[in-house]
Amino acid sequence: MRSILNPRYLYGSLNETSHRLIEWDGWSHRGWNAVLLLFSATFYWICISVPMDLTWQALFAVGVFGVASYLRRYAGTLVTLVMMMLSICVSSRYLYWRVFYTIDYGGGIIDVFFSCLLFGAELYAWMVLLLGYLQTAWPLRRKPLDLPADTSLWPTVDIFIPTYNEPLSVVKPTVLAALSIDWPKDKLAIYILDDQRREVFREFAEMVGVTHITRPANQHAKAGNINEALPKTSGEYIAFFDCDHVPTRSFLQTTMGWFLHDPKLALMQTPHHFLSPDPFERNLDNFRTVPNEGELFYGLIQDGNDLWNAAFFCGSCAVIRRTTLIEVGGVAVDTVTEDAHTALKMQRLGYNTAYLAFSQAAGLATESLSAHVGQRIRWARGMAQIFRTDNPMFGKGLSFGQRLCYTNAMMHFFYGLPRMIFLLAPLSYMYFQVHIIQASALMIASYSVPHLLHANVTNSRIQGGHRHSFWAEVYEATLAWYIFRPTLVALINPKEGSFNVTAKGGLVEQEHFDWTISRPYLVMLALNILGLLIGFGRLFWWNTFESGTVVLNLIWTVYNLIILGATLAVATESKQIRKTHRVRAKLKATITLPDGHVITCMTENFSMGGMSLRLPDVFPIEAGMHVHISLFGSDREFMFPANVVSMRNSLVSLVYPDLTLEQEIDMVRCTMGRADAWISWSDDRDVDRPLKGFMEIFTHSVHGFAKFGTGGIYVAWKKFTSAAKVPRFFSSFKSKSTVVDGSPLN
Repeated sequence: MRSILNPRYLYGSLNETSHRLIEWDGWSHRGWNAVLLLFSATFYWICISVPMDLTWQALFAVGVFGVASYLRRYAGTLVTLVMMMLSICVSSRYLYWRVFYTIDYGGGIIDVFFSCLLFGAELYAWMVLLLGYLQTAWPLRRKPLDLPADTSLWPTVDIFIPTYNEPLSVVKPTVLAALSIDWPKDKLAIYILDDQRREVFREFAEMVGVTHITRPANQHAKAGNINEALPKTSGEYIAFFDCDHVPTRSFLQTTMGWFLHDPKLALMQTPHHFLSPDPFERNLDNFRTVPNEGELFYGLIQDGNDLWNAAFFCGSCAVIRRTTLIEVGGVAVDTVTEDAHTALKMQRLGYNTAYLAFSQAAGLATESLSAHVGQRIRWARGMAQIFRTDNPMFGKGLSFGQRLCYTNAMMHFFYGLPRMIFLLAPLSYMYFQVHIIQASALMIASYSVPHLLHANVTNSRIQGGHRHSFWAEVYEATLAWYIFRPTLVALINPKEGSFNVTAKGGLVEQEHFDWTISRPYLVMLALNILGLLIGFGRLFWWNTFESGTVVLNLIWTVYNLIILGATLAVATESKQIRKTHRVRAKLKATITLPDGHVITCMTENFSMGGMSLRLPDVFPIEAGMHVHISLFGSDREFMFPANVVSMRNSLVSLVYPDLTLEQEIDMVRCTMGRADAWISWSDDRDVDRPLKGFMEIFTHSVHGFAKFGTGGIYVAWKKFTSAAKVPRFFSSFKSKSTVVDGSPLN
C-alpha cells in the first residue's frame, strides 16, 4: 500500500509535522512495525475493556466524540482513518460491555433468548462495520491508461449483448450504441445473444449488420447463454452489456489500456449507471437528489475493493480477457450470481481484476418495487450460495485482503434477520417486560449513543457523496423479510432456487399501493404501533418505577415507526407511463423552423422518442409544427426531423417521427452515446449531512403514513379480518415461492 501513498492526498490540510510523519523510515522497518502493532493492540484493549462508572463513561464518550467532531473539519485520508479508529474503539467498547455486563446468563430462558438474539444482530452489525471500513478506507481511484497511437496494436474485441424476454425497443438502443463505439471496425464484432430465438431480433441483426446467436435450450440462464456463444466467437477480449445498458462511444478506449499494461489483468469493471429512477427514487420523488441504492457499491465499495485487487464482475459494463474466462470454465453456473462467482474463480487462479469508477454506459432501473425485490432476492441467494459452496475465507489463491473484501460482500446480504430484530427488539419489553439489556437506561445510553453517533458520523464522511445517512436502514427494512428467507434456504440447500430475469422497460399505469409486497412491513408496523400504545401505558401506569427504561424503548419504537413509515411510501407505486425515459441534460442545439429561421437553444432533456428545448425567448411555434433539430457531436452536426407537441413560455416539447436507421444511430451517438454523457450526472447533488439525512427519512415517513391514510387502514383491516383472506395472508410468509407483478420472489 505504501507505494501508492500520496502525502498531500493523505493528509489534506494538516500541518507540516504530519507530513513528515509519513516519510519516517520506521514505517518500513519490521521491528518498529512489531512495536507499533503491540502498542496499538494494548491501547485498543485498554480502550474497550477498562470498566467505568456512569460519570466516567459519559466523560469518555463526550471527549472521544469531541475529538472526532474537531477532526471532521479537516480533509485528507489520515483524518478519515483516525475517525475510523475512534469509531471502532467506541463500538468495540460497547460490544465488550454488552457481552460481559448486560446479559444475565443465569436469568430466565425468555430473557436470555431475547438478549442473545439482539446481541447476535449487534455482533453482525459490528462485523459489517469493521469490514466496511476496511473496504472503503482507501479507494484506489484508478485512472484510464492510454492506448498505443498505432491502432494496429489494439486487440480484437467481441461485444456480447444477452437478451431473454426484453422487447426489441429496449435492446435496440444498446445495439445501435455498440455500433458507434470508437474502435477499429475490423477489430470489433457485436453479438446479440437471443435466448428466445425471436425472428424479429434476427431480422434486426441482419439489418444493422451484427450477429444474432441463439441456442436450442436455455440451461443456466444468462451464464449458459454466454458460455454457448464463447466457442462461436473469437475476439481476444469480450465486453459485456446487459441488453438495456447503452454504452458510450468511448467505452473501449477508456477500459482497454490497462489490459495492455498488465498481462495478468483478467477483468475491467465499470459502474452500472441508471438513467431511469428505481422504485425508491420514483415513489419517493428524489431521483438525482438522493443517491440510489446501488450507488454506494459502484461509487465507493468497488473502488475500495480495487485497492485489495478484489473488484468483481457485475455482469455488465465490463471487459474480460477471453483466455482467462475459458480457463475458469466460462461464466460460473454453480450459483445464480454467476458474475461475482466468475471473478472469484479468476482471483483464485492468481489473475488480477480492476475497477474504473467512470460511468461509460447507462441502463434502466427496475420499474416496480416487486421487480426490485425479485432482483435483490436473486443477488442475495447467489451470494449465500457462494458463501456456502465456495467460501472466500477458505481455499487457495486469495490474499487476506481479498478474502475479507469478498466475505463482506457476501455477508452484506445476510442483513435480513438482524434488521428485523432491530425493528422488533423494543417490543420484547413493551409486550413481555423483558430486559434485553441488563443495565440502567442512562448506562445503556452512555455506551450505545457514542457507538451509534460515531458510526453514523464516520460513515457520513466516507460515504456522504454516495449514500445519505439513515437511507441504508430504509433500503434494508424494505427488503429484510424477502432477503432473509432465500439466504437462509441457500445456506441449508445451496442448490435450491433458480435464476429469474429482472423485467425492464415496463409501465406503471396508475398510482397504487402494493399490498402484496408490503405485507411484512404492515405486520411489523402494526406490532410497533401496538407496542407504542402499550409503552405509554407502562410509562404512566404500569412501570412508573423504571420510567427511564420505558422512555428508551419508546424512543426506539418511534424510530422504528419512522423507518417503517418510509417503507409505506416506497410501497406506494407512482405512475410511470413513459415508454422511453427522458434524461435531463443541457446540450447545445439549434431548431430550424419551417420558414428557415434558425434558433440557437439548449436541451432540457432527451429520450429516444423526443426531447424538450429551452429557447432564448418566446417564438411563434405551435403544436403540430414540423421542425428540424440539430445536435452536435465531437466531429459533426446531426440533424433530425421533429414535430412540436407543445410550447409553454420558452420551453418547446418535441417528438420524433419515424427516424431512419442511420438517424437512430446518430441520435444515440450524440445523446446517450456521448463520451461525457454521464460524467456530471451527480454534480448538482448535495453531499450528505446526517441531520439532513434523518429529516429526509422523517419527511418521507410522514408522507408514507399520509398516503396510506385512513382509507388504506380500512382496506388493510378488511383484508386481514376477512375469513377468506386471513389464511392466505399468513400462508404467504411460509410459501416456497411467491410471484408479485410477474416477478418470482424466491
